[in-house]
Amino acid sequence: MTTYVVGAQSVHTAATLCDYLQTRVGEGDTVVAVNSLKGGDDTSAEDARDGEDALNAVASRLGAHCAVETHQYIRDQKPEEDLLQAAEEFDADELVIGIRKRNPTSKVVFGSTAQAVLLNSSVPMAVVPLTRDA
Repeated sequence: MTTYVVGAQSVHTAATLCDYLQTRVGEGDTVVAVNSLKGGDDTSAEDARDGEDALNAVASRLGAHCAVETHQYIRDQKPEEDLLQAAEEFDADELVIGIRKRNPTSKVVFGSTAQAVLLNSSVPMAVVPLTRDA
């Protein structure tokens, strides 16, 4: 029985992370999908709807394989804070995040959220590339 906490910021990210998790999860496992938004004037209704779509993508892709919980946090916190708190709150065995390749030579550059999570996580992590080499 493994608990995974997944950062689902977009439908694309959710789908890619689900591709990774589909081969790993099974009956008795739990995936906790987290969508984090700033709140206030920094979050539009469209942002909230897109976040819910990302969470729904996780539930629909993995729900037949394991238990799935979804949480959309709209509060004055950074995404890395929400992910790290969720990992602690749900006693995660693994934290799963996506990263993008950001330059033409395909060097992986961690964004500030990914870097903060990597540096501050106390649980094992899986870092999944969101784009592949052309």
